[in-house]
Amino acid sequence: MVEKPIIGVLAVQGDFHAHAKALERIGAKSRLAKKPIDLCGLAGLILPGGESTTFLKFLEQEGFEQAIRGFGRSHPIFGTCAGAILMAEKVENPPQRSLGLIHMTTRRNAYGRQLSSSVSRAEAEPELMEESNGSATLEAVLIRAPQITEVGQEVKTLAKIEGNPVLVRQGHYLACTFHPELSADERVHRYFLRMAIDNVI
Repeated sequence: MVEKPIIGVLAVQGDFHAHAKALERIGAKSRLAKKPIDLCGLAGLILPGGESTTFLKFLEQEGFEQAIRGFGRSHPIFGTCAGAILMAEKVENPPQRSLGLIHMTTRRNAYGRQLSSSVSRAEAEPELMEESNGSATLEAVLIRAPQITEVGQEVKTLAKIEGNPVLVRQGHYLACTFHPELSADERVHRYFLRMAIDNVI
């Protein structure tokens, strides 16, 4: 019997438990990653929302930054909201350091502060529709959300809001500006799980 791949969720801050529950709902195994050693044996890693500058400080102090870079050289990584900021090559408003995994520019808090949080519908590309009910739109929960303002040629846009990318993929890296873990729509997590399974096969 083939073992299910284990998806890690970086458990530094943000609603990492919601990601773990979302993975459970689609029948995936998950593990909270609190130390670099926790990356061992994972098939993929989720960087959840939170506060990106706080994330950076923790990653640097715990030696997690280099561990994630090394992990990402051969494994899928998925960043949501602040996690997407960390994955960007360039960050604005204000500028800050990042992991630079995806050739894109993100603008922090572009959709407003906490009080401006909202739920929108994103236009989904056909390959996302394959993951569940075939709906042409995707529920997008925006909380102090960043905006992807520029993407490189090698970056594929999988969902948009008003023409702006909100879900993108570059190789085995996936990033979205919203919170799929707070939605009943499971397509984004299913898509990432498929990325992890395809990478193992």
